[in-house]
Amino acid sequence: MPQAYRSLSQLMMTVILLLSLPLAASDKSGGSGMVLEINGMIGPATSDYLERALSRAETQAAELVILRMDTPGGLDTSMRAIIKRILSANVPVVTYVSPGGARAASAGTYILYASHVAAMAPGTNLGAATPVELGGLPGTDQADEKQKLENEAQQQSPADAKTNKLINDAAAYIRGLAKLRGRNAEWGEQAVRQAASLSAEEALEKGVIDLFAKDIDDLLEQLHDRSVQLPMGSRVLDTQDLNLVDVQPDWRSELLSLLSNPNVAYVLMLVGIYGLIYEFANPGSILPGTAGAISLLLAFYAFHVLPVNTAGMALILLGLALMIGEAFVPSFGALGIGGVIAFVAGSLILIDTDQPGYGISLPLIFTVAVASAFLLVFVVGMALKSRRRPVVSGREELLGADAVAIEGFTRDGPVHAHGEVWRAHTDQPVTKAQRVKITGRDGMVLQVTPIEDEEASS
Repeated sequence: MPQAYRSLSQLMMTVILLLSLPLAASDKSGGSGMVLEINGMIGPATSDYLERALSRAETQAAELVILRMDTPGGLDTSMRAIIKRILSANVPVVTYVSPGGARAASAGTYILYASHVAAMAPGTNLGAATPVELGGLPGTDQADEKQKLENEAQQQSPADAKTNKLINDAAAYIRGLAKLRGRNAEWGEQAVRQAASLSAEEALEKGVIDLFAKDIDDLLEQLHDRSVQLPMGSRVLDTQDLNLVDVQPDWRSELLSLLSNPNVAYVLMLVGIYGLIYEFANPGSILPGTAGAISLLLAFYAFHVLPVNTAGMALILLGLALMIGEAFVPSFGALGIGGVIAFVAGSLILIDTDQPGYGISLPLIFTVAVASAFLLVFVVGMALKSRRRPVVSGREELLGADAVAIEGFTRDGPVHAHGEVWRAHTDQPVTKAQRVKITGRDGMVLQVTPIEDEEASS
């Protein structure tokens, strides 16, 4: 028996050892990493997506996060939120401008400078980091832009002072990021002040980026054993046999991306306002009020994350109030026309940025304004028509109307008028079935005058 127990225990240990071999092999395999995508304009949805993905990477102790980028730029507030999150991240962030033909322009250049490792693929470029509000018109020559900036530096009008202030702030920001990551600070300032751009090869030669990689595998090979500086200290990357996971934006990011579209937020605001107005005018409708309240709350959330001009919002609300006032207190167009003008002006300046892709569509603005104007014309026309229409009900409608005597009487008797029997008073005798004209009314008694046969026949 003891021999049998020993044999059984040896067998169990052998089985446990064999089962543990795959686990041990997996322990020796590479760690995990994440690949995030920034494709298109950088906005609130992008910063939210990156924020939550980095938090997840830190929780899972990921080896690194690769931020694959192709962007023309985006909002300054979203860009700075992304950079702050990268600087505080406890996981290395590698920004990789890829694939060929991609770019890291404007806001993308700042993010590239802020990353722990900056890499680019062949056929990509970066730069043109001058704030969009300060840039020239499309097609402006860089030399002309540089000369313009120099002229503005010499002529310090209030507008020029503001321009120089913003440019100096952006230049100082990118220089700080360059010094933090050991990159070319002088060229970074040129990208801000002169809208300079570089190809991937030139960026590597000038020390703007760290690596030039043809694909992800090449990038991982070059990253292996590379040291990066994190808030908690330096860290050596181990990218051999690294398991990369593509993390795509979830429904929350997609919803935020939809809501942060200024055109969508604009329409939601209008639907919300008109829905609530309809509900207040017709209590108990329920559906318009519910849909309006939900739309308005979603619009407020969208405007919270967008650069909204408060003056523009005030003008839109004033314009709507004036147009609604025209509907309830007809002023023959005075309120309505002023409302349309205020509404259009507010819509044009609502979004406080010149960044392409973040303005409200002009066709949408004018479509809504024209529709509101047509509604206004309809309301005013109905008011004028109602004033010209003869009275068809009430006390005034009886005056001048005809009635028929139900029986003969000399002073007081019954008459039939408008399908009703009234008591009538007359100063002249009236015969049965004779037609009379109503000349007045005293309470429930009609004043009548007999109609002669000739008059009646005429």
